[in-house]
Amino acid sequence: MPIDMRGTAAVITGGGRGLGLAIARDLAAQGAGIALLDVLPEVADTAAALATEFGVPTVGIICDVRDAGAVEAAFGTAEAHLGVATTLVTAAGITIWGESADVTPDDWQRVLDINLNGTFFACQSFARRVHAAQTALPELLGSVILISSMSARIVNIPQFQASYHASKAAVSMLAKSLGVEWAPTGIRVNAVEPGYMLSDMTREFMDANPELAGQWRSLIPAGRMGQPADLVGLVRFLASAESGYLTAQSIVLDGGYTAI
Repeated sequence: MPIDMRGTAAVITGGGRGLGLAIARDLAAQGAGIALLDVLPEVADTAAALATEFGVPTVGIICDVRDAGAVEAAFGTAEAHLGVATTLVTAAGITIWGESADVTPDDWQRVLDINLNGTFFACQSFARRVHAAQTALPELLGSVILISSMSARIVNIPQFQASYHASKAAVSMLAKSLGVEWAPTGIRVNAVEPGYMLSDMTREFMDANPELAGQWRSLIPAGRMGQPADLVGLVRFLASAESGYLTAQSIVLDGGYTAI
């Protein structure tokens, strides 16, 4: 259901494309001002297009979430343009496939740095600003939605991606930990654990690897991969006051994949 987010602001990491952009578009459609954080050089143009399409204030900021200082600076820029954000969605993430015995230290670290450290740094910067604003507005609330993965719970096959599994399991636990820690301050933290989703990048991969795509589909009881529209409604609910008593949880959205 639509919600009224007019007068509020949301920060989306990894918001320059894919699922992050789909989420940003949906929150903009609800009236929220949008800050897109991404390493893509065209992120400012993407944000400007959102402003034109939805008539909301936006800002696009080039930011590498692995750099805590850069994340903090990006949140400062977002606040200067939009005010204090009350919604955070952490969609920045990567995966690297390969035999675990052959994975290089650099590749292992890169996955953890982006998927886990970058998520935590964004949460820190978000919470600092909400907590500071609560000195004048004690009723101010915040919602953090961490984009984790069903890979936090199961081992995907046939690909090997131990670093991705480990990082996403940590992200889901981070939601639980921060959700408990920040509950008394009015900040809710939840994780969404999507299954195989048809982002632009996934479509390109499937087109190049039709046999693997068929194997993935055969393991999904719903008989299809998820669409961005399947994800954005859940994120919208978690951003809204309708989920005001929901925190420190991880919600799987996988067409039944992890149930069998």
